Amino acid sequence: MTRIKILFLAALFLVNFGTISAQYTDMINTNRPGVSQGAFSVGKNVLQFETGFSYGKEDHRLLSTETNVWAIDYSVRYGFFREELEVSLIGIFQSNNITDTRGAVPFEFTQSNFRSNTLGAKYLIYDPYRKMEEKGPNLYSWKKNFKFQWADLIPAVSVYAGANFDFSDNPFTPEPETTISPKVVVSTQNNLVGGFVFVTNIIADRITTDFPSYGYIITLTHATNDYFSIFLENQGFKSDFYADQLLRGGAAALINANLHVDASVTLNFKDTPSVFYGRIGVAYRFDMHGEDEYIEEKGKSGRKKKRAEKGTSKKKNKRKNRKRKDDFIEDDGDGGGLQF
Repeated sequence: MTRIKILFLAALFLVNFGTISAQYTDMINTNRPGVSQGAFSVGKNVLQFETGFSYGKEDHRLLSTETNVWAIDYSVRYGFFREELEVSLIGIFQSNNITDTRGAVPFEFTQSNFRSNTLGAKYLIYDPYRKMEEKGPNLYSWKKNFKFQWADLIPAVSVYAGANFDFSDNPFTPEPETTISPKVVVSTQNNLVGGFVFVTNIIADRITTDFPSYGYIITLTHATNDYFSIFLENQGFKSDFYADQLLRGGAAALINANLHVDASVTLNFKDTPSVFYGRIGVAYRFDMHGEDEYIEEKGKSGRKKKRAEKGTSKKKNKRKNRKRKDDFIEDDGDGGGLQF
């Protein structure tokens, strides 16, 4: 197992990494094959399903157990009301087949339940890329359009809030009884030159229970072309119930504008337990998105822009009212001049 992990890490670090990103895009935008949440929603009136099947092994040195694990993860995402908003149902169902080797005769038993089941909403609170799109490309320098700029370090930011639904007698959750507890995630996303995207998640989970969990996820993905991407991800979390550091890596392929498939591997670096999973998945969207919605600029700059637009509109109406019957327009001093 150690040799496999070393080879896996070496292969990951020998390639370039980056991602695909979006608010609404012509092509599907998913959180797969990693587990972090990007800052952007799927887009207004887009319904998206993401699912994967995992199979792997856990070996616990202190408990002398060997566990074969299979799991199904799922995500249902829907954008509505505004381009910045999406609601989602995200969860994992897991089944463990455990072999206890502490006795003279090993014995087996199984555990099955939902590892997580969370209903929530995500809202984009800041998007620096909208201003860049309005400004447009530099028509005089191809090099300036594709070189690194300090503005690239300013990320898009979103906030996710959800409710965990944990069931009683669940071996994968700390509470013995059925509980509903909050989960909060702050997501940032940097779209960098060369097809690279850097996503971070700061997570506070099951906050109101006796076993709150705090963690982070860092994902770096690289789109090698329009149809293929690779990624590397590090996840860390800690609570009195369980703590771990996980490393993931893999690839995704775009089959068509609405269909995506992926494969990845997950491992850790401890033996209580050691973890090694393989995962394959698919994502599909039902694209009912209509006309693109303009995301209004917020705050002081947004109010200033609205006043400027309102003033321009009044000037146009004023000039229109002064139009004479002979089709001449008087010059009002703003460069309007004479027109026929």
